[in-house]
Amino acid sequence: MRILITGSNGQLGHDLMEQARSRDWQAVGADLPQCDITNGDSVAAALAAAGSPAAVINAAAYTAVDAAEGDPATAYAVNRDGVATLARICREHQVPLIHVSTDYVFDGLKTSPYRPTDPIRPSGVYGHSKAEGETLLRAQWEQHVIVRTSWLFGRHGGNFVKTMLRLGRERDTLRVVDDQVGCPTYAGDLAGALLEIAAHVTRNGQGWGTYHFCNDPAVTWWAFTRRIIALARTHERLAVTDIVPILTVHYPLPAPRPPYSVLDCGTLESQFGITRRSWEEGLKEMLADMDGVG
Repeated sequence: MRILITGSNGQLGHDLMEQARSRDWQAVGADLPQCDITNGDSVAAALAAAGSPAAVINAAAYTAVDAAEGDPATAYAVNRDGVATLARICREHQVPLIHVSTDYVFDGLKTSPYRPTDPIRPSGVYGHSKAEGETLLRAQWEQHVIVRTSWLFGRHGGNFVKTMLRLGRERDTLRVVDDQVGCPTYAGDLAGALLEIAAHVTRNGQGWGTYHFCNDPAVTWWAFTRRIIALARTHERLAVTDIVPILTVHYPLPAPRPPYSVLDCGTLESQFGITRRSWEEGLKEMLADMDGVG
């Protein structure tokens, strides 16, 4: 199968490319500067260069949550207008589009897992830009799948796990928020799920809609950090001796965070037959692959 992966140089894009090729698919990657999803001509050229792909998976996004508060123009250009451009080009060429979205489309005020059908109430520029991208995609091209995810980490690019590993080498004490609850998601597992979805929709011509994917179980950032450090110690020596739980109010950031963003993945599991594993398994895999190097 031939697919086009936009954002192929990013954290998720790397895993998508690797796993697609391991399946003997013809995976064509597109990323800046050659492919700019905010530019229709650029997207059309990438699609043509891919040679009539069976599907497009969009892993391109502006994900700098805090920076988005001071640069809304770029966030909306990529996360809203870029997605609309992809949708239009895919519709013109009758190519299914699989798009990655985020838990930030929710306000985090629920106390039970968010279903794909729950109303979206984003907070902050990043969440709003991603939500508007979803809306425009739905309006422009019916052959789409939106997959919301949360707390992404992996071998490539920057992420929370790599930050905690770096700080764990440098400091004896880490202070980590313990009143935000969500589900970490290993990029390798999300990539595998997206490829399964691509195979399903191109083979069966159905399954369009919005879904959730994350690993289990729900955890706070503090508890996640404790496990990161404990598992990392099996690979390397760390300086950190104490991990202190703190409240969000004591660690102010420019962008608001959902206090609760656990995602209900039941419809994805039943529709596509995808079995999710624990984030700890993904974390162990990541650390073994990195061999202690962040």
